[in-house]
Amino acid sequence: MQGTDIHTGIRKYISLTRPHTLTAGFIPVLVGTASVLLFSSIRWDMFFAMLIATLLIQSATNMFNEYFDYKKGLDSAESVGIAGAIVRNGMSPKAVMSIAVTFYILAGLIGIYITLGSSFWVIVVGAISMAVGYLYTGGPYPISWTPFGEIFAGFFMGTVIIMITFFIHTGALHYFPLMMSVPVAITIGLLNMANNIRDRKKDKESGRKTFVILVGKPIAVMTTTVLLAFAYGFIGWIALFKPYGSIFLLLVFLSLPIFIKTVKLMWRGSTPQELIPAMASMGKLNTIFGILLTIGLILNGLTGI
Repeated sequence: MQGTDIHTGIRKYISLTRPHTLTAGFIPVLVGTASVLLFSSIRWDMFFAMLIATLLIQSATNMFNEYFDYKKGLDSAESVGIAGAIVRNGMSPKAVMSIAVTFYILAGLIGIYITLGSSFWVIVVGAISMAVGYLYTGGPYPISWTPFGEIFAGFFMGTVIIMITFFIHTGALHYFPLMMSVPVAITIGLLNMANNIRDRKKDKESGRKTFVILVGKPIAVMTTTVLLAFAYGFIGWIALFKPYGSIFLLLVFLSLPIFIKTVKLMWRGSTPQELIPAMASMGKLNTIFGILLTIGLILNGLTGI
């Protein structure tokens, strides 16, 4: 019994980070680092520091989400897609907030280390990103209650992280990692969209004005389809042009079956329970797409083909 209790306790804390969403934290770091190979060598201390800091921030953001949704009465023991640390696992709201703040402090300390090894501007941009992570569900006007949640999530978790990652290795900015960030930002934003499609009925009842609520599920799914198709087309276009294009970037097209499956699941599902597979498939697509893009960038950087 004691072993089971310990195991349950560990699982409770792990679930609090919402592991299935952490792909949005590590994929941009991988893509940003792989983009470096065409221009410079990788600074491995910076890679691991950035990776850990990003995962801490993403985990803390999820905890802020858990805390504020509970405080606003949005979560119950029957809610799907949440960690359930407070409403199901008996954790106190104060404990959840304390862990989130601790994660932010640790990320801040790592950020100082990265700044000392690169530029003062890294801590400035990092601080803004951390503020957005908190304000996504916290503060008087949470970003997640507006139609702009997907944009903020994609831009800060995708584009900003990729650009910071590239900069701390090279000491410069370049349009190539910016281009690589576009499809990554899209898949991260759409991971948020899949979540909002699943939660649209509960969100509407709570007074949220997300993009999905404003336009309805059919248009939200069509928007998802068009944006994902654009992401693939954009990579295909980049692959054709030198000096930075490469046939290896076309590896992302191996994830097309997951794209098709994800859209089908979104169309078919209606209730939150029915849309859980769609959410999981979108998370899988974000992960596989990002890993394939990373492999393509590494092969491009190593071979120049």
